[in-house]
Amino acid sequence: MANIIRRSIPNTLTSCNLFSGCVACYMAFQGNYAVAFAFIILGATFDFFDGMTARLLHVSSPIGKELDSLADDITFGIAPAAIAFSLFKEVSYPAFMQPIEYLMPYTAFLISVFSALRLAKFNIDTRQTSSFIGMPTPANALFWGSLVTGEHEFLVSEHFNAIYLFILVVIMSFLLVAELPMFSLKFKNLSWQSNKVSYIFLIVSIPLIAVFRLSGFAAVILWYVILSLVTYKKPKP
Repeated sequence: MANIIRRSIPNTLTSCNLFSGCVACYMAFQGNYAVAFAFIILGATFDFFDGMTARLLHVSSPIGKELDSLADDITFGIAPAAIAFSLFKEVSYPAFMQPIEYLMPYTAFLISVFSALRLAKFNIDTRQTSSFIGMPTPANALFWGSLVTGEHEFLVSEHFNAIYLFILVVIMSFLLVAELPMFSLKFKNLSWQSNKVSYIFLIVSIPLIAVFRLSGFAAVILWYVILSLVTYKKPKP
């Protein structure tokens, strides 16, 4: 009995991630961005601990891996797409885009498609054991949740419109599958030399969250992309 419970713990945490993602999707479609963002954060927390728990308890399994990818695509793929979908219905449209205004919200689901591709690539890419190739799906979801929750007033103002939103959808979708190495926050030790990039990232991230508050996560994700680009070392031929 104890063994059954122990083996079920990681998948239970993954299922909690999936449940959080479903709630986030519903809230996003209702335009309740703050609650959607909160459940994305909750899902990310469960996602962090399910893998850690599986490794600590030595109970990794093929079904756990498949369930994790499914849960991630809901919480970090469909939920941010739902946020963008609802935002498309609120933003202003230039005159030339008004004939296709009813179609534009559906372009938000590019985020879901590219998130699924990102997760599929991650599952079979042996290069991503200690770092990432392309933006991790949780980072993308946190970006959308944070941006729309924290900057909603600006996003629905006359200073922003559907063109900018569509461009943002395309850029973030591209980053998910781009062949861009991005560092991981996995610490093998606490030395500065071994974790210099991670420490620099964390040191700058704290004031970003303090200054921008709800939209601070979006600022941190942009900082993550910039730092990854700056520190990228092209492999020698």
